[in-house]
This record gives sequence, structure tokens and C-alpha cells, in this order.
Amino acid sequence: MAAPMTGMRRTRARQVRIAHAVLAAAALACGCAVGPDFKRPAAPAVDRYTAAAQPAATAAADGQVQRFTAGGAVAAQWWRQFGSPQLDAAVEQAFAGNPGLQAAQASLRQSQDQLRAGYGIFYPQAEAAAAAARQRSTPQRSGLAVAPTIYSLFTLSASVSYALDVFGGERRTVEGLAAQAELQGYEVQASYLALAANTVNTAIARAAYAAELQSTQAQIAAVREQVRLAQVRADAGTAPYSDVLALQGQLAAYEAALAPLRQKLDQSEDLLATLAGRAPAQQQAPDLPLADLRLPADIPLAVPSSLVRQRPDILAAEAALHAASAGVGVATAALFPSVTLDAAYGAASTSAGNLFSSGNRYWSAGAGIAAPVFEGGTLWYQRRAAQERYRQAEAGYRQTVLAAFAQVADSLHALEHDAEALDAQSRQLRSAAQALHLVQAGYQAGLADSSQVLLADSQYQQAQIGYLQSKALRLQDTVALYAALGGGWNPPQPQASRSAAP
Repeated sequence: MAAPMTGMRRTRARQVRIAHAVLAAAALACGCAVGPDFKRPAAPAVDRYTAAAQPAATAAADGQVQRFTAGGAVAAQWWRQFGSPQLDAAVEQAFAGNPGLQAAQASLRQSQDQLRAGYGIFYPQAEAAAAAARQRSTPQRSGLAVAPTIYSLFTLSASVSYALDVFGGERRTVEGLAAQAELQGYEVQASYLALAANTVNTAIARAAYAAELQSTQAQIAAVREQVRLAQVRADAGTAPYSDVLALQGQLAAYEAALAPLRQKLDQSEDLLATLAGRAPAQQQAPDLPLADLRLPADIPLAVPSSLVRQRPDILAAEAALHAASAGVGVATAALFPSVTLDAAYGAASTSAGNLFSSGNRYWSAGAGIAAPVFEGGTLWYQRRAAQERYRQAEAGYRQTVLAAFAQVADSLHALEHDAEALDAQSRQLRSAAQALHLVQAGYQAGLADSSQVLLADSQYQQAQIGYLQSKALRLQDTVALYAALGGGWNPPQPQASRSAAP
């Protein structure tokens, strides 16, 4: 018995050495992966956003100047710079209840779970099975002229398989899943930023509509008083009745302007409720006077090279580019052979009591390799398609960066022009108020007629509405600049990665 045992041991020893050699070669091969290593796109070689010299501050308007600090960081909760607790509460309500934001968060969790599932490819896949069956065999199928038999069969087995990622296709797949998870994370940040900007803009618009409505109602009260005085003079015979009719027409025009303002006010309140994830009947609009909103005086202005590393939509485009790069690696690895290791162990018996006896056991171990020989060009063109997807993502990234720079430049220009417009509106409003006061005093003294009062009152009303609109627009363009700068998000920097594009 010694000789056969010695031969068996030698055979097993050779098998072990072969297995060790295969594993060592596989481990060595797994150190690299085919396909391109992703490298973050370089920041554009520009040092300012505008073609002309970038402004350091706006002109003074309504007693306020806005200054831009180059290289500073925007506060994460930038909406607090407007100095309104009601506005802060509206933004927090939107963050807590907005369905779109919740959908983005769910997409992020989904991509993270898909990434965790993808990591399973790096571990052996083990399965266990047990079965019991009652069978009837027909020896006639094997050419045996014996009677059929009926028997029970009990089996118990376990198998392990492991795919050697020799060419890195699986690693590229997981790399792509990780990039998708990053993309969804940046999409969530972009959703937060857009939701905050929309909420603040809507709250400012509502405050402006309320102020315009209040101003119009004050003008209506003033014109009603003028109608009353004109009626008294007409009854006394000291003024023609046409003055009464003219003033009544002006009063009707002001009253007609109330309905559109109320409609805009209602729409802004409904939008605020929707942004907060509530039905309009469930939401009470914040009591936010336009005069209570503070214009941020100092705004940090990130340099262009920093903007591409902090604005969520640019980072999402970068993550999409990374995922496309990993897709090229996956398609490239599909052109190469795949190697798998398999092992199985089990037992089978016609009696459950004998299932674990040595004579009923079986096992197998082996390695397999499969290589594509002819696919009709499928794999080759799939790789070509992956390369084109990368080029598409690269162009999309560049477009996103250009659009971001243009938004910052537009916001800077807008704030410059807003200050100029508001300054002019302020001067016009002061002049119109003084002129109206003088004309009304002259009318009461009998030195001016009703047409002069109507003209002065109309000019004052237009100046008042223009002033309120310019003030609200300056606030909203400030919101636009905060959003264009990325809203103060400070995402973690990815690991220094890897070399060239496909």
C-alpha cells in the first residue's frame, strides 16, 4: 500500500504546485488593468471671468456698495447673508420636504448600494445545495436489458468559483460604479443649491409683489381723497366736473392694477409651498417685507481654477467623464481572455444514512480560460462606442465649465448694471415724490388743475414701482451670483488619479 500512496501524494503535490503557480501568475497580472487611467481635466487657463477688468465693487446705489473679494470662499449657508430669519426658515422647510431633493437623495443611495454590490466580484462566489429526490431509472436507455429500478437519491454539495481579474475589467466596472456614485453625490449637492436659490428668489419676488401691492393701495387711497376734494369743488362750482371724472378714471386704472399684482403674489406663495413639498392649502407664506432683506455687501469671488473644483454641476460632469473612461477599460478588457478557478465538493447516496460515508463523496478542482475568437466585430465596435462616449462626456464637461464661467460673468455684469439702475430709480423716485407733493399742495390751494395732479401722481407711481422692481432685481441677481459660484459647497477632493485619457 505504500507505493500507491506515495504516487498519489506526488500527484497531489504537483497539483498544488501548479495551482500555486497559477495563483502567483494571476496575482502578478492583477496588478495592472487595461484601458485608460483617468486623469482630472486641468482647470482652464483663465484668471478672471469678464473680458474687461473684473470689477472689485459695484457703484453705490440706495446707499449700498457691493464688494467682490477675489479668492474667497462662499459661506455654505449663503442665504443667511440676507439677514432674514423668515427667509432662513423657508429654505430649511424646502430642504426638509422637497420631493425632488428626496428623489435625488434616493438616487444617491441607490448608486452607493450598486457600488457595494459591485465590490462582491472581488470575492470568491460560494454556493451550497442539498436535494432529496425519488427517481425511477430505465436501463433500457443505456442499452441494458434489465428491469427498471426505483430509488431515492440524496445529494449534498458545495462549490466555490473565483474569476481572476487578470486584465482589470472588473476593477474598471467597479471604478465606473464609484464614479456614478460620485456623480449622484454631486447631483444631490446641485439639487440643494438649486432648491435654495429657487426658494430665496421666490421669497424675494413675493416680498416685491407685496411691496408693489402696498404702494399701489396707498396711491389708491391718495387718489380717492383727491376725488373727494374734486367732488366738493365741483359741487361748490369752483372746479369743473371734468376734474372729478378724470380723477375717477385714474382711480379705476390703479384699482385695475391690483388684480395682476395679487395674482403674482398668490402664484409666488403657491410656488413656495410647492418647493417646501406641501400643498398650497397647507403652507403659510412667510411674512417677509422687502425692506427687511439685507443686501450682502461683501461677496467672496472664487477664482476660475477653484470654481471647477467646487461647483456641483462641474464636478458631476467630471464624474460622468470618469465613468466614461472606466467604460473604455471595461470594453477593452472584454477583448482579452477571462480566467476562472472552480472547486466543488459533495456527496450523493441512495440512503440518507450513508450520505457521509467516504465512498459516496466526490470533488473537483480546476481552472478555465475563455477567449473571444470571433464575435463579428461586436467587441471591437463596443470599445469604439465606449471611446466615443468618453469624447462625448469630455465635450459635455467643457461645455459645463464654459456655461458656469458665463453665468458668473453674467451675474457680475448684472450687479454692476443693477446698481446703476437702482441709483437712477432712487433719484427719479425722490424727484417724483417732491413734484407730487408740490402739485398736490398747489391743487389744494387752487393753483393747479386736476390734469397736473394726475400727471404727477402717475409719474410717482411709475417711479415707485420701478424702484421696488430694481431693488428686488438687485437682490435676485445677488442670489444668481451665489448660485453661479457653487453656493459654498466644499466637496472632498478625490484621490490623485491616474494617468491618461483614451
